[in-house]
Amino acid sequence: MRIHCIPSKLTVFTEADERGVHRVQGREMQKIGRSTDSIAQARNGSTMVTSHPVKACPVRNRLSLLGLLTVIASLGLTGCQPFDHFEDPMSAVALSPEMEPPRELSMTMLPSYRIEPPDVLNIEMLKLVPLPPYRAEVYDVLQIQVTGTFFDQPINGFFMVGGDGTVSLGAAYGSARVVGMTIDEARAAIREKLTEVLRAPEVSVQLARSAGTQEITGQYLVGPDGKVNLRRYGTVHVAGKTIADAQAALQNHLSKYFDSPEVAIDVAAYNSKVYYIMTEGAGLGDDIVSVPITGNETVLDAISRIGGLSQVSSEKIWIARPAPAGNGCDQILEIDYDAITRGGVTDTNYQILPDDRIIIAQDDTVALTNFVASITAPFERVAGVASLGASTIRNLQTLGRSFNRPTRR
Repeated sequence: MRIHCIPSKLTVFTEADERGVHRVQGREMQKIGRSTDSIAQARNGSTMVTSHPVKACPVRNRLSLLGLLTVIASLGLTGCQPFDHFEDPMSAVALSPEMEPPRELSMTMLPSYRIEPPDVLNIEMLKLVPLPPYRAEVYDVLQIQVTGTFFDQPINGFFMVGGDGTVSLGAAYGSARVVGMTIDEARAAIREKLTEVLRAPEVSVQLARSAGTQEITGQYLVGPDGKVNLRRYGTVHVAGKTIADAQAALQNHLSKYFDSPEVAIDVAAYNSKVYYIMTEGAGLGDDIVSVPITGNETVLDAISRIGGLSQVSSEKIWIARPAPAGNGCDQILEIDYDAITRGGVTDTNYQILPDDRIIIAQDDTVALTNFVASITAPFERVAGVASLGASTIRNLQTLGRSFNRPTRR
């Protein structure tokens, strides 16, 4: 006796069925070729129903399990993605001018520049007077003015302290020793020397230049620790400061060595604020260029920095603009290259901001060609070596034979 097993009913076939496919009860089912001792034999064409509980069909269970595995595999391969059954209300709303990205004709002003490594600063010393009481040293320059001198031999100008520690006041007045003296003491010593010749001279002395003062004016690189090295005057931390804040920090630091110092600072090289131009290489390696930003560049300026689009590049270009940490989301700004070049349309000629990534996509046709070439290149080399080897062997085999010799007449 053969049976079909389904969850809801049991159909019994008699031995009289020649093909075992005669349906006694219910709808036609796939037959299962196995015998069971738990079902009573059917006699005289009658049907007997087993007294044991009917179990679920293993075929149906396997089909259900197979369907479940298929669904899980589909989700694993494609990923879970939401289905939008509604219209995005923001798609029909125009962005406010504040939310629009800056473009060629509507650029925005960047915030105050903050110094970071490895910027290069240009520092100029405007006032460099040592702290009082200053004592004159060899090769210092003094500004000396004297009234009541001879009419034809005035004393009004700059005088250097010589190697012997004196200043020469002229042939008629001689020299006065001033090295190691303060400005007041040097004034008194010069007046005393002039009284030997003049009746009542009035003397004024000022320090014009200190030989022992190291020159500060120049360009300075901001180190990895955020400081500039002023050599004998120590280091000053300027990282994270604006130009005005860095100027105040330098003046405050130099006040330990000079009387009311004044400095001027400017950024000679904007090395810390950059944007990146990434050119896909069509399978031959991508090219990445880091360009310092000054705040007035657009997409066309960036492309001109790399000499335009390369032979492996397409006209598919976009800007990947990272959002500040924990604030908002990243932006992808697509660029219409034809419009901003041939059409003169500035809508997508966006202003470049610090840390922008300008991606220039590769030409898919060139990429495919390079891919095919990389696959076939090893076989071409092998074929070339084999051809060369065969030609060499053939030449060696025919070497010295009569048909290679010239025919005698």
